[in-house]
Amino acid sequence: MLKFISMGSGSSGNCYFLYTDTDGLMIDCGVGVRTLKKHFHDYGLQLGAVRNILITHDHADHVKSVGSLCRDLDVPVYTTSAVHAGIYRNWCVKHKIDEAHRKVIEKGVVFELGDFRITPFGVPHDSVDNVGYVIEHGGVTFVLVTDCGHVTDEIKEVISRANYLVIEANYDAEMLAEGPYPEHLKRRITSESGHLSNIDCATALADNASPALRKVWLCHLSEENNHPELARKSVESVLRSYGIVAGKDFQLEVLKRKVPSVPCDLVP
Repeated sequence: MLKFISMGSGSSGNCYFLYTDTDGLMIDCGVGVRTLKKHFHDYGLQLGAVRNILITHDHADHVKSVGSLCRDLDVPVYTTSAVHAGIYRNWCVKHKIDEAHRKVIEKGVVFELGDFRITPFGVPHDSVDNVGYVIEHGGVTFVLVTDCGHVTDEIKEVISRANYLVIEANYDAEMLAEGPYPEHLKRRITSESGHLSNIDCATALADNASPALRKVWLCHLSEENNHPELARKSVESVLRSYGIVAGKDFQLEVLKRKVPSVPCDLVP
């Protein structure tokens, strides 16, 4: 049985864990190692269950613990060469990933890690590079799209394949426009290399979700420009306008910034 837990989602730190009885795959390491140990312990898991690490991009809230974690667990870190270079330059990553643990992947090139079949794909964002992941196991297709400026044709295609989907709903457009952020930061967030709004996210779901989609998690909500209930209601409202009912056609959950999600069984 494949299972999923979010260990943290947002600018305070992002980290996701997919695991089976025999394997464990971590996506991003933006949560502190001691905090991760506590979260794993609370769920009756060992941090040593992590066998491999995938990284989406080089921003601190996704990578600040990756060097320490891969060193402590002696596990490899997979991402593109550009992201590896960005991690090495990132001053927030105090312990760098040593050469032995750096594994290079390419977008569009399928590879296998233990129990998982993985396809990286491009995600537009103002980092040196950014990838999302399609992860397949036991007849289940799990997709993660985060820190996404706009929804490309490639992203539309992977959404249409998903049984389980983690997708960014970063900001409410009105809250951002009326909020205290300086104009240059507002422009960055709303640009095609920024983040997805609640409405962007909902429209991507409405236009591309297939009947095989079972559950969606909204991730990476802004603390200043969004609210969990607002994100949920905004997405549900757009879906209803397309004749899609969250909770009936597929389940919808909002991931919390600092509190782990309830472990979810990803059934075929």
